[in-house]
Amino acid sequence: MEIVKKQKTIKIPIIISLALSISIIVVILYFTLDAQTITYLTTTTIRYEFFLAAIAIEFVYWILWGLRIKILSNAIETSTKIGLWKSTKIVFANLFLANITPSMAGGEPVRIYLLNKNGLSTGSATAVVLGERLIDAIFLVLCFPFAFLILRNYIDIGPLQTAISIAVAVFIIAIIIFFYVLLQPEKTKKFLTFIGKKLERFSKNKKRTEMTIERIGTEVDNFHSSMLFFLRDEKKTFFIASLVTVLFWVTGWLVPPLLLMGLGLGPHLIESTASQVLLIIVVMMPTTPGSAGISEGGTAALYSLFVSSSLLGVFVLLFRFVTYYLGLIVGAIFQYRIFKSVVSFSLDVVKRHEE
Repeated sequence: MEIVKKQKTIKIPIIISLALSISIIVVILYFTLDAQTITYLTTTTIRYEFFLAAIAIEFVYWILWGLRIKILSNAIETSTKIGLWKSTKIVFANLFLANITPSMAGGEPVRIYLLNKNGLSTGSATAVVLGERLIDAIFLVLCFPFAFLILRNYIDIGPLQTAISIAVAVFIIAIIIFFYVLLQPEKTKKFLTFIGKKLERFSKNKKRTEMTIERIGTEVDNFHSSMLFFLRDEKKTFFIASLVTVLFWVTGWLVPPLLLMGLGLGPHLIESTASQVLLIIVVMMPTTPGSAGISEGGTAALYSLFVSSSLLGVFVLLFRFVTYYLGLIVGAIFQYRIFKSVVSFSLDVVKRHEE
């Protein structure tokens, strides 16, 4: 009974994310498709090679993600050498859960487990994943002012301004917390332990709560030591991984311009890149599973600033297929090949493989 219950629980975020994504896309198409859309699509030469190029670029984006994992992994444990194909398979396998959980958080346990399975200690694997998060955060913080300056003259829609303001505020708070934990690990542990003990009175399972509090302290220590390792002892590796991160994100941001060119529109390279930066900050908020619905709505709102309304829905559909549904398909294939399970993936599956 317990196993069945867990399997049903894992199915819930899958159903919610797909339902939200599909329903919002349908709504956008309903309000944007018109006679002008049909006329344009039937009289304009659609460049399908650009659509194929966008799909190819998405795979390059994932391979660069794998390259970054390889660089960080081999630096933190020199005795274990992880090849590019192994690290890329780890990325592929994490895509499914990453795309159905808020802030892509579901992919992190998969990456940690598979890195551990490939020879890294759990602490080192955790350090690699946290190192990725740190580099991404630094890069996006640096990109945001430029993106906002580029689009500030376009953004005059009240709800869009509000959404971006909230997302930026949450993002900045998260960065502040991130660096506070890095600089003040002992104070962080004391604070989290205090909160944990206050919540303990509401828990029926006292032992589990105590173990959770203890684990929080361990995780804070792991985070602190791993970040110091990269920032103090492995500066060269951190710098190389940062360069790969820039290439990684810039490659991903080429997908929308290619799709626009496939539709016979201008690439709008600068505006599109700025929109992608703002969109990432919005979708990184822990809202819906896989940020489904938020991503579609955010994409429509941002690209409506320079894409005609009659083609907006078609663009959103193509964009989400390449950046979301393709990841779900590839992730499901690789996750099933590794864990022999997709919808029932849980920590129990990981434990069975460890045995």
